[in-house]
Amino acid sequence: MSEKVKVDIWSDVACPWCYVGKRRFETALAGFSGRDDAPEVEIEYHSFELAPDTPVDFEGTEVDFLAKHKGMPAGQVEQMLGQMTTVAAAEGLAYDFDALQHTKTLKAHELLHFAKSQGKQVEMKERLLKAYFEQGRHVGRIEELAALAAEVGLDADEVRTVLENGDFEDDVEQDIAQARAYGISGVPFFVFNGKYGVSGAQDPAVFTQVLDQVVADAAESVA
Repeated sequence: MSEKVKVDIWSDVACPWCYVGKRRFETALAGFSGRDDAPEVEIEYHSFELAPDTPVDFEGTEVDFLAKHKGMPAGQVEQMLGQMTTVAAAEGLAYDFDALQHTKTLKAHELLHFAKSQGKQVEMKERLLKAYFEQGRHVGRIEELAALAAEVGLDADEVRTVLENGDFEDDVEQDIAQARAYGISGVPFFVFNGKYGVSGAQDPAVFTQVLDQVVADAAESVA
């Protein structure tokens, strides 16, 4: 079978479940792609801002932000982040919420669109998530984003220019509008061939099941 499978993924750089969901989807994809009859899978990431009103330089910790944003006691937030760290660790991710620098993710999303235009979006997405959740990097500042972009082979000066000019702001808005049209209210959200939607960081078996269904649909259409 040669027909390509397209997977569109709405997510936010500042979404802990998005990184977990990425790993679980990759686990499913590794098994799926190893089959002799598996089609090529094309992945495209789309923008979604969970907290668009966040300032670029938020004064406070992740606990401070979530306690205010969700209206939860600080102790409850700390417990929730501890549980999230354990969940992430099971996927091989080392979350460090103490080092995390909460910020507005608009410029990071603009960078992902630029990276897509250069054929580097998947690599850029991974680098941003790792930088944010594991390394305490500030992914809201243009200088930091340019440095991270250079690590995946993009031109840092070009990145600075497109981010300072807001060249990809409209692309981010279009993604968010499309999410609204689909009725997406939380991320991660996966859309397979524009037909099947999967909400949340599901078990790899769920993603495998949907991929199998997409293949079955394609086989049926040519039968």
